[in-house]
Amino acid sequence: MFKLKLPTDPRWANIAEGNIGEILTDHAWCEQKAATNAIGLITMLPEHPEIVTELLAIAQEELDHFNQVHEIIKKRGYTFGRARKDDYVNELMKFIVQGSREDLIVDKMLFAAMIEARSCERFKVLTENIRDEELKTFYRELMISEANHYTTFIGFARQLGDPEKVNARWEEWLDYEARIIQSYGKGETIHG
Repeated sequence: MFKLKLPTDPRWANIAEGNIGEILTDHAWCEQKAATNAIGLITMLPEHPEIVTELLAIAQEELDHFNQVHEIIKKRGYTFGRARKDDYVNELMKFIVQGSREDLIVDKMLFAAMIEARSCERFKVLTENIRDEELKTFYRELMISEANHYTTFIGFARQLGDPEKVNARWEEWLDYEARIIQSYGKGETIHG
């Protein structure tokens, strides 16, 4: 899926299902951060109204996902905890180039695409491996949304940069992500 080089061990779903309240809280905050990231990209691209329009839609959809997860937390009587540090995302951020404005924007798009790709893959693992039917359906729907976001961010990167260079840089992102994801998949977080 998405050419990710190291798939998530399906046993991660067992860890997640063992503390679904913690997973849901972490997931809610991931959605909030995704909305914030889309808004941050908007501030970098005011001269591209068509991209701004799409990013606004993504930000709104991510906030809607945040709300949906929050509602599940409330409905199930879980405690909605504080935002968590996402070590996986922080490690990905280190790979963003600080070169030209164009290179920076392209890399921020690829960064967003990578997070969406891995999140989608994790939602697929949950859909295929947890027993909770309500959450299976919920994560199946979100999996589709995350796949669409991934496609959108990759498309923006190719639109804003040289497509061949973007494709080569995406391969570098895939290699980098494969190295860091080896340390994850053992925790009660979406990326953990």
